[in-house]
Amino acid sequence: MTAELVRGQNQALPWTRLEIGVEADRALALGAVLVGEAGHALDGADGVALPGAPPPPGLAAPGPPARAHRLAVDLGALPAAATRVDLFLALPDGPDAPARFGALAAPRALLLGPGGEQAAGFAVTGLAEETAVVAVELYRRNGVWKIRAVGQGYQGGVPALLTDRGIDPETALRLGGTAQAHTVPVPAAPRPDPEPPPTPAGPGPAAPFGGRVDYTHPGRRPAAPVGGHPYATPPPAAPAPPAAPAVPVAGDASGWSMEERLHNQVWGMFEDLARAVAAYRGAVEFAEDRRERELDAVLEDPRTRTGQGAADARAAASERYETLVARAQEALDRDLAQLAAESRVVEPALPPAMAGWESPVWHAYRPPEQPPFAVRLGDLRLPEAPELRIPMLVRLPLERGLWIDAGRLSDGERESRPAGLRALAAGSAALHTTRLLAVHPPGGLTVHLLDPAGSGAAAFAGLRSAGLLAPAPPAGTAGVAEVLERLTRRVDLVQMAVRGGAREALPPGLDTAEQLLVVHDFPHGFDDRAVTRLRYLADEGPAVGVHLLLVADRDDAAAYGPLLDPLWRGLLRITPLPDGHLADPWVHHLWTFTPPCVPTGSAVLETVVGATARARRGSR
Repeated sequence: MTAELVRGQNQALPWTRLEIGVEADRALALGAVLVGEAGHALDGADGVALPGAPPPPGLAAPGPPARAHRLAVDLGALPAAATRVDLFLALPDGPDAPARFGALAAPRALLLGPGGEQAAGFAVTGLAEETAVVAVELYRRNGVWKIRAVGQGYQGGVPALLTDRGIDPETALRLGGTAQAHTVPVPAAPRPDPEPPPTPAGPGPAAPFGGRVDYTHPGRRPAAPVGGHPYATPPPAAPAPPAAPAVPVAGDASGWSMEERLHNQVWGMFEDLARAVAAYRGAVEFAEDRRERELDAVLEDPRTRTGQGAADARAAASERYETLVARAQEALDRDLAQLAAESRVVEPALPPAMAGWESPVWHAYRPPEQPPFAVRLGDLRLPEAPELRIPMLVRLPLERGLWIDAGRLSDGERESRPAGLRALAAGSAALHTTRLLAVHPPGGLTVHLLDPAGSGAAAFAGLRSAGLLAPAPPAGTAGVAEVLERLTRRVDLVQMAVRGGAREALPPGLDTAEQLLVVHDFPHGFDDRAVTRLRYLADEGPAVGVHLLLVADRDDAAAYGPLLDPLWRGLLRITPLPDGHLADPWVHHLWTFTPPCVPTGSAVLETVVGATARARRGSR
């Protein structure tokens, strides 16, 4: 059965030798790019398969622009460093060639097995001004090769596509001209082979350009079958059974350290869940649209609106709808099962900075010797998989400040203002501050707390009594101005030293540790000058080690009007209760953010605070 893929959907490949086909109503150019772990083309221009040029290992040379293509791929022959193969289509140059994909009917990409049987198809829809598009990608995850429907277009054509994969613009422009040329140029010189090819037994007909690759050895006779002629053609081999899902392994991703590999693996799980749910939603939407069109066709004809024929047509449309939805649900369940198995392996392997407070790793906590690669802010989930939670990790040092919203929650459709949210926001800020202190080396992070009204004193009492906060400033507006003035001066000094290349010229008493400014109950205690300095710190501070954690209700600052809009937009908004407001960068799902919490009755927080305080006192 042929599967019809939608954008973002993936499917495991049961073969290592396959073909990618293309069908279109106008001649299109076909090409491919071998991509490594860093997302860049493998070996630069040598990793690009173009018409008329020697292809990389494992790929056949694409044919000239045509309405139909067949590109042979041998996954087993690809370089070991190749983790992805991007197959793209481009509009050829010429006086009669279309100027954009939006003027054409949607081309189709096909997945063909070793025997030419069609296993999957993907209609590349939704294109407008693009002149090149990545139709599908073959990628390796957990040792298993899969195909994914992509459909990502580029208005800048093949040069923009190749530049996006790390090829320098000049080379990308040259390769783009080759890919989109009507006539296929003859390569200047073929790549040297490491060994001369064996001499064939006799001359044979040349394979058609761009045709199927013959993998038989040119100088080897086939083994004689039992009871048959020694040169008889052997029967076709039976198709390989579907590959079993690979056993997930923690750290199965690219990266220089185990922390970086785990971070990248979690990010890959986040991306896979987003695309799996997008494929499911797209398939259900397609099934609903198809059912509506079939029912509309029944109602349009007066002869079929009533009677048994109409009832049969409605029943048939509903049955086809249920079949499509069941097939989509089956694919989603399969993907969710794989992700759940991977999550069960990855979660116990996460270091303290990336682990939840319920993880056993905190019971053996020791202050680190160097800052972590990333820190966990909470969990993310989608309604289709509420039990599958993806850790929300952000890189350190923080590139933007954090804003804990103490005013409202949202589920994507409506907002609410639950009682006690301000107290929960203060507790959440203290919990995030504790984690940031614990995952930095002793003395590596200095925390300044601005709480002019004292409403957050109870939440931060444990950190204050342990000596993990900077000395409290004077109460009221004077204390706010003093702390902001000191941090603003620090930002200015470090910026001048960095730009002038004179880091050693910094004043000897300057605290070189990372700085975290926690502002509770903003804008209480802030005048116009203080607000201006806070905006300056939010914009310029992260680049020189001054970070912001803001606890605020936006309605409290409504008097400032649009003056603070850049501040709110520049901060990463998180909430003290589950809230659906975060969107992913691929398909823009609204994810439900769940903040971290300490298990009821657990003393892990007191243990971590005590160990952090002792390590800090010992480092002075």
